[in-house]
Amino acid sequence: MGIIFDRNMARLYESWYQSPQGRTIDRSMEQLLFALLDPEPGQRILDIGCGTGNHLIFFNKLGLNISGIDASPHMIHKAKDRLGHRCTLKTGMAEDLPFDDNEFDLALLINTLEFLDDPLLALREAGRVASRKVFVGVLNSLSWNGLVKRAQGFFGNPLFGGAKLYNLWQLKSILHMAYGHVPISWGCIKIRPSFMEEINPFAKDLLTWKHSPFGFFLGLSISLKYRIKTDNLPLKIRLKKASQSFIGARTFEDLNRIQGVHGDERGLSVRKIRK
Repeated sequence: MGIIFDRNMARLYESWYQSPQGRTIDRSMEQLLFALLDPEPGQRILDIGCGTGNHLIFFNKLGLNISGIDASPHMIHKAKDRLGHRCTLKTGMAEDLPFDDNEFDLALLINTLEFLDDPLLALREAGRVASRKVFVGVLNSLSWNGLVKRAQGFFGNPLFGGAKLYNLWQLKSILHMAYGHVPISWGCIKIRPSFMEEINPFAKDLLTWKHSPFGFFLGLSISLKYRIKTDNLPLKIRLKKASQSFIGARTFEDLNRIQGVHGDERGLSVRKIRK
């Protein structure tokens, strides 16, 4: 089940999200999502652990068909207030999604794995309901900020105290366990520590998405591959009603008469069974 955000946890998360650092990450996140997912208008997308709908709003502006699910009823209530009828929202667990196979084109888990007890099961569920790509985004445990967050959790910060942060190699390992050897594209949001910004305030490249295993935030896009793919074709003709059921046939002769084929015409000899 993992950690479910109550009102206090939700308040702490929103406070961080609205901070200067949180807003900077959000702007860079949109560029990262667009580059790695290459979304198209009309595609169906599911945000697993959607919170109050921050990322759903972004995809709604791009013209996607948006849906979200979160284990916290409080967060879902907030998301409904923000999105209204533009989005399908449900309360539920990432490890047991109440959706059909391949119901969506894309599935997202952004800052979700960190708070789950069984991330592997959640990833498999995301791959089950998505037909094209799964996107996973996490705070990098090897980044400067990741070390700070782990220290804050150690000293009692309720938001990060129970969270598990991941690095790039750990993520790739669990993704291969969930999906096999599938194509993975990745990038990061790279933000320098505040003391470095003070030393060189005119430095460019303070926030970019690149291929750095030490970036602040890691984003990985998984292209799903299927060994067998089927198309469900509708039946466009109506079946005629049978004149007589096979169940009513008591002998081989009756069965042959129903089928319009006699045993001697098929080169078959029928022996009567005697008691």
